[in-house]
Amino acid sequence: MAPPSKRRSGHSRRAQYGQFTGYVIAAIGALIGAVLLGISLFSPNAFSSLRGAATDVASPAGEASAVARSESQGLIESIQGYLQAGSQNAALKEEVELARIRLEEAKALAQENARLKTLLEIRDDEVQPVAVARLVGSSAASSRRFAYLAAGRNDGVQAGMPVRSPRGVVGRVLEVAANTSRVLLLTDSESVLPVRRAQDEVVAFAEGRGDGRIDIRLINLGINPLEQGDVFVTSGAGGFYRPGIAVAIVSEVTDDGAIARIISDPAATDFVAVEPIFQPEAVESAATPIEESLGDGDNAGEGAP
Repeated sequence: MAPPSKRRSGHSRRAQYGQFTGYVIAAIGALIGAVLLGISLFSPNAFSSLRGAATDVASPAGEASAVARSESQGLIESIQGYLQAGSQNAALKEEVELARIRLEEAKALAQENARLKTLLEIRDDEVQPVAVARLVGSSAASSRRFAYLAAGRNDGVQAGMPVRSPRGVVGRVLEVAANTSRVLLLTDSESVLPVRRAQDEVVAFAEGRGDGRIDIRLINLGINPLEQGDVFVTSGAGGFYRPGIAVAIVSEVTDDGAIARIISDPAATDFVAVEPIFQPEAVESAATPIEESLGDGDNAGEGAP
């Protein structure tokens, strides 16, 4: 049996030279690397110029990659912002709507505070309101005109007390409960109020018509001196109302007086002030003869067969 050949198949001298050359180059490279490593360890600044040159060469590529990275991030953020824009706009609209509602509520509160301050300032130094309250209701459409006040006996309100707003007379208290009162409005068909023209002493009675207006009935008949636009105020007669409080403005002149519209419209009034009766003794003295006549009539009825 022939001995095996020590030469590998396909292995030529040229391949051996190539392999040897590779070993030599690897050794030289390792030697150069070791020398450079030693130099960098013992003298770190020796290759600074080479590192700077390499950095300069690589700088454009790094800058290009940085620009591409930043632009890609900006594109991603833009896409995210676009996708979130709908929900953000909805949230902003809701916030704006809530802000508008709060603003309107603040305006309404400011107006209400201004009206209350005006009501507190309409009194003279010696006359103070018995109560300041809100009108909480009114009667249905009919010839009788009543309003309901959120103040009653517990607040010191009594029947007969005048009720007014910052603009003028509203009416007077007709009935009193513990915490509420019923007010007879000026426009009621049973309401009669002594008044006078503001610029002179032309006196008259303001009688309710039941339709939201009042009749001005002159006491002294003759030539009618009234003109459209005349303002009537309380005269103080009767003892219920203090003189000089605004009542009505003439809108139409008639043969015996005028038709006027009230200055203080209850439908446009929130808060009112209840004032004490101007002359309680005059009101009591006027009511006494009526009560006595009623009493005499009762006694006569009892004694009759």
